[in-house]
Amino acid sequence: MNTIKYKALALDLDGTLMDSSKKLSQQNKEAVWRAIEGGAAVILASGRPLFGVLPVAEALELDKRGGYVLAYNGGNIWDCKAQKLVYSREVPPSCIQDICNAARREGVHALTYWEKEIVAESSTDDYVLKEAFCNSTTVKKVNDLEAFVDYPVAKFLVVGPHEKLLPVEENLRGKHGGALDIFFSEEYFLEVVPKNVAKDAALAALLELLGLSREALVACGDGMNDICMLDYAGLGVAMENAYPPVKEHAQYIAPSNDADGVSEVIDKFFNC
Repeated sequence: MNTIKYKALALDLDGTLMDSSKKLSQQNKEAVWRAIEGGAAVILASGRPLFGVLPVAEALELDKRGGYVLAYNGGNIWDCKAQKLVYSREVPPSCIQDICNAARREGVHALTYWEKEIVAESSTDDYVLKEAFCNSTTVKKVNDLEAFVDYPVAKFLVVGPHEKLLPVEENLRGKHGGALDIFFSEEYFLEVVPKNVAKDAALAALLELLGLSREALVACGDGMNDICMLDYAGLGVAMENAYPPVKEHAQYIAPSNDADGVSEVIDKFFNC
């Protein structure tokens, strides 16, 4: 029997709330609704761009029921009911050229987001298409990415084989480690975000707005970029399908994303 009154639930999407086909199950959907009805603040915490998370938020009816989207690994926080950004951070424009050049030198691709599309210098690269698939969107091909990006962006992603991304990571840390955080969310996805943008920092900002403590938060994830929020939360939950290092940071291991593990967590810890 859960004796702690948890009041907030942060859910990673891919590999956590969504199954392996990137689908939201009816069982998880209804469990999220029970959590909301029980008074919990539900937060969809993803590395996806905002437009890639909003369809899931809409399927969960968060615009009516209430809830939040934490996108770009914490670069944006969207209040679904109020339909407005409550938190935003941007990649410094002075870093963009080096991000693109570092990727080109290693024969991999940098990408970012424009309106409801991915923008990159390739529309056929398998790794670029993986990101498009994750977000159910298309790729806008441009000849010169840094020339195209004359607008504020919350995140760049450098994609490709892991061994080719390692020199990109090293280069960007050396040149812009004071302005950027660079980390892997998947072996083939190198995240490049403004300094101190991460799921834990964004959750801390949101919980402050909500008047809640970190001890009242349950965070569920499976990827390397979820470790910080599992460490931050009052209860860190890793899915059975999580990377082994992620499980080492969890206080509870839930069933896999293909076995509706989120539903089990909600029923166990939110007294629904």
